[in-house]
Amino acid sequence: MYDAIVVGARCAGAPTALLLARAGHQVLLLEKAAYGSDTLSTHLIHQPGVAALARWGLLERVRASGCPPIERAVYEVADVHIEGCARGVEGQRAGFAPRRHVLDALLVDAAVEAGAEFREHCRVTGLLRDDSGRVVGVEGRHGGRAFTERAHLVIGADGMRSAVARLAAAPYTVQDPRLTCAYYTYWQDVPADLELYERPGGWVATVPTHDAATLVLAYFPQSRFEEVRTEAWRAYREQIRATAPALHERLADARPVERLHGSGDQQNFFRQQTGPGWVLVGDAAHHKDSITARGISDAFQQVEDLVAAVSGTLGGDPALLDAALSRFAEDGRARLAPGYEATLGAARLDPHEQRLSLLRAVQSDPELTAIYLDLVAGIASASDLYTPRLLTLL
Repeated sequence: MYDAIVVGARCAGAPTALLLARAGHQVLLLEKAAYGSDTLSTHLIHQPGVAALARWGLLERVRASGCPPIERAVYEVADVHIEGCARGVEGQRAGFAPRRHVLDALLVDAAVEAGAEFREHCRVTGLLRDDSGRVVGVEGRHGGRAFTERAHLVIGADGMRSAVARLAAAPYTVQDPRLTCAYYTYWQDVPADLELYERPGGWVATVPTHDAATLVLAYFPQSRFEEVRTEAWRAYREQIRATAPALHERLADARPVERLHGSGDQQNFFRQQTGPGWVLVGDAAHHKDSITARGISDAFQQVEDLVAAVSGTLGGDPALLDAALSRFAEDGRARLAPGYEATLGAARLDPHEQRLSLLRAVQSDPELTAIYLDLVAGIASASDLYTPRLLTLL
């Protein structure tokens, strides 16, 4: 009997297992894919997520993996050019964008070191329930054999298409239309900062990552997905040329080092996050368009909140656990809602004049620039930007 079974061993599941195991709990961590496998991702960990890695004692491992710090951001739209560095959080002013086969493996290793049991290539096919309907474990297949395992709590950290959410019949509580589709690949020896370029109908970003490679992403309206996917490479290069001409020139003599990756399934939702004996965390509970790259940092925050919420309740009175999970879900929904709305706004790919006027004021002042970049990173709120200085400039 485990205290918790965590389904999914990536940026939500592995740190959940890590922190629960460090707290002295018996944890089983299950992953359907192979250890150290890659996955679609913007890779970017904003400063709040970097601060979490530092609190967990893992930031130096990320640095030691060869992942470069991202210490400067550039944002261009219309006649606006914003350039600078966020003020940061807990002394962390740089972001990082590790390759996912590096980051996810690092997180799993830390969870195992803390005492969690890990099984890869493990598919969950059902939830075990007691006579009251409470979830008390999972069933699945591992190594060609069926298995069942029991736990006080089953945690679904298995992504946007979560099997735990499906098996628990967790309904959507908020669901908005898909707004963008995105394609990316990695370019060798193209020095870059975190660079964001926007125009009506287009968004392009650069993110430096491992091995002197730069991730270059191009976003399109969802309405163009069927058109774009038929000639994805041509559409990708054209979007870069139209949205970020100077970047297009920098890529002229460079070479991509992998195939083009892409997705037209960027869902926007909140799900019911918890029920008797189960809870969802990370993209399983809440997913939004990747254009603001908030997924990893938000997952880290949810993980810490979840572990704090269940502290002292695992293995005790189930009613106390359920109450703690309900509070966790309610608080998390309130915390994530502003970032969700801001992401939908960006993903509409329609920079309006009111926003451009604000950005023109921001670009003229280094302090406002730093606050705005805090806002991009999820550190500050929109209200923090409306300082007396900004109001004067407006």
